[in-house]
Amino acid sequence: MSTTRDLVDALKVELKAAGLTYARLAAQLGLAESSVKRIFARGDMPLSRIDEICRVLKLDFAELARKVSDAQPLLRELTPEQEKAVVADRKLLLVAICCLSQWTFEQILATYTLTEAEVVKYLARLDRLGIIELRPLNRYRLKLSKAFRWRPHGPVMQYFREHVVADYYGGGFDGEGEMLLLVHGQIGRSQAHLFNERLQRVAQDFAQQHLADQKLPESQRAAYTLVIAMRSWLFAAFRDLKREAAT
Repeated sequence: MSTTRDLVDALKVELKAAGLTYARLAAQLGLAESSVKRIFARGDMPLSRIDEICRVLKLDFAELARKVSDAQPLLRELTPEQEKAVVADRKLLLVAICCLSQWTFEQILATYTLTEAEVVKYLARLDRLGIIELRPLNRYRLKLSKAFRWRPHGPVMQYFREHVVADYYGGGFDGEGEMLLLVHGQIGRSQAHLFNERLQRVAQDFAQQHLADQKLPESQRAAYTLVIAMRSWLFAAFRDLKREAAT
């Protein structure tokens, strides 16, 4: 949520962009220049004063608030409490995943048996959780960064381990566009970080392609789920056969 300080800072940016000095603003407001400087220095002013300055700038207050919201840092991960709330209701989790995929309100309705009222309710809950910013006409802005991931040992990943992993890997991976590879090897530790970066780029490419292909007819699109993992690990069935490292 925007604080008054955030709004005042945004006004400073707008004043600079408009080439409007404190002296000229003071004349428009009927105040002394020193008073205007003091107001901005404090970073605190009533909404009525913010409205007055917006009128001078010919800027709608809602647009100012939106600029403040857009400038807020995006989340790389949620808190455990946020994740618990998401997995507590499977319909909320479904809508959250749709939002992560940048689905529109209309796409969610057309694809799932949720009612319009239910989708609105769950979007509102995601807004309260700080995952999206709900906007007019059921549009939203995702408040998660491109580097976002679920907490490795958090409630959502635990849910997926218990309810999703077996179902996902139970498939044959032999359909059109499907693939499953299992590659073993020993590499330098520094190289592992480089491979992680490459895999992250693959995930970002997949997400960008998803967004770009939304313009294609539905008949030309298919739903895919990309799972990327890499860890230093030995299959449990072999662990008792492993020799102890020489000391």
